[in-house]
Amino acid sequence: MQKVNWFDFIGDWNPQLLRELKGRLKPRNLILAVGLSILGQFLLWVSFLMRLPHPTTDLTVYQGDFPKSELYCTGSIDYGKSRTCLVDGLGNLFVDWQRWSLDLFIVLSIIGIFSLLVAGTYLLIDNLAYEERKGTLNFIRLSPRSPQSILWGKMLGVPILLYVVALLAVPLHLWAGFAANIPLIRILSFYGVLVTSCVFFYSLSLLFGLISADGLKGFQAWLGSGAVFLFILLIVPGRPFFVAPLDWIEIFSPRIVLSYLISSNEIKPNLYWFNLPVDTSIVSIASILILNYSLWTYWSWQAMQRRFLSPNKTIFSKLQSYLFVACFEILALGFAINSDFDRYYLEYGDRYSLTENFQVLLTYNFVLFFGLIITLTPQRQSVIDWAQYRKQKPSSGKGLLNSSLLRDLVIGEKSPATVAIALNAAITAIILVPSIMSSDNNNKLLVLIALVLSLSLIVMCAAISQLIALMQTQKQEFWIIGALGTVVILPPLIISLFSISSVQTPNLLLLTVFAFAAIEDAGIYSIFLALVAQLSLLTLCSWQITRQLKKAGASNSIGLFAPPKAQLP
Repeated sequence: MQKVNWFDFIGDWNPQLLRELKGRLKPRNLILAVGLSILGQFLLWVSFLMRLPHPTTDLTVYQGDFPKSELYCTGSIDYGKSRTCLVDGLGNLFVDWQRWSLDLFIVLSIIGIFSLLVAGTYLLIDNLAYEERKGTLNFIRLSPRSPQSILWGKMLGVPILLYVVALLAVPLHLWAGFAANIPLIRILSFYGVLVTSCVFFYSLSLLFGLISADGLKGFQAWLGSGAVFLFILLIVPGRPFFVAPLDWIEIFSPRIVLSYLISSNEIKPNLYWFNLPVDTSIVSIASILILNYSLWTYWSWQAMQRRFLSPNKTIFSKLQSYLFVACFEILALGFAINSDFDRYYLEYGDRYSLTENFQVLLTYNFVLFFGLIITLTPQRQSVIDWAQYRKQKPSSGKGLLNSSLLRDLVIGEKSPATVAIALNAAITAIILVPSIMSSDNNNKLLVLIALVLSLSLIVMCAAISQLIALMQTQKQEFWIIGALGTVVILPPLIISLFSISSVQTPNLLLLTVFAFAAIEDAGIYSIFLALVAQLSLLTLCSWQITRQLKKAGASNSIGLFAPPKAQLP
């Protein structure tokens, strides 16, 4: 029988994976990885053994009116989590081994989550930054293999030593879970969530690495892994939020599944999507996490493929952006619609209702659309090339709807992004307005006004960003980020520095991203003036963009068709 050469098999299937494995699976690296995993598990095991009550300790000595207590004893509970230690007639301790094993299982799970996500994120981003510095990333782009094959090779191969460390810890993790009487289906559900979360965060890491490969001078790996670390650290299981749309943030953290994993009682639903409980069991909460990770992993890969093939392209096409925004709004709206507010009414009265939920949704939308503005706005040269193309191309009709201009503005790759952002804003309104109107809340008119003001502000920001992109500047993304940051941060900063109250002068806040905080105190006339001001600035920016594009198209056409100048002898 012919011996199978696994390296040849992997090379035929994915050459990029073989390249990464050959560079990392060296004897010294493997010995270090295996030794680190075994040593870490041994030290953790010893630390847990040291937490057990010791037979040499005089456990019958009373401290005050109570016997000495230890965490893993089996007696009655004394002051919180401690229990009194019981001994038999021979002096042997009764140890709560199930609780000891459960704590070991939880600690191993948390260490695995942080290690895989944070360290894996760092390795992938740092690898792309290294490839960019060495100039080999462009060489890899010339490979006849598909972008999916190359990126999967990166994702599977770059953290391979981390995978070895994690796999060697699986036997101890399984043993601790079984000793703690955790069913196998729950442990497998946790593994499924952990694997899909790794794919999701690694996909985002590769996308971030491709976007920032030449912009952060090697700091991007620390920035990306630090952001992942803080996110996992701060999103703690156990219902930390009191406004329903924020529940969506929870299901991006794999830590949330641990509270369902170790629960021995009937699980009370706390997470709803369109009024449907999605956390009634470990299988249901694991399924919703896996589906959520899978959806946004798909969009990450769509962006990665475009950016990998052409670093100057926007990460989404305009057509893709419409579908992306629809997915985002429907998913976020599902968490905002939750009629089961009894637990909030008892403690907070009518505070958490439609108004607060849609304020959070508007905040989500600002983050989403500012990201879309940065990613959809084409480079200056691309827009000039499009203007030159439009100048040379004969019109296919008399009106806007009968010409190809509208098609270029809606789905064209190089055309200005203002119309696409406006269409995405319209998609948002189409999805959100019916839910607002169908609510029986008395504040739905205020919510509608806030939605209109926020969407008009977003389109105005898109026009300003496109105008900035037409300037002859380097690092276009940083200029756009600076302009959008000024629009978002400067007005509220001025208001706070001068201690201006939104109740006294609500008109100032109407022109900011925090307009919803001033709508109730502002009059109809002030709201109308704020909307007119935004639309006026949008019209002015659009006129200036059109003027510059006509000028750029005409100048390029003149340069293209003018006769060559006679050269002096």
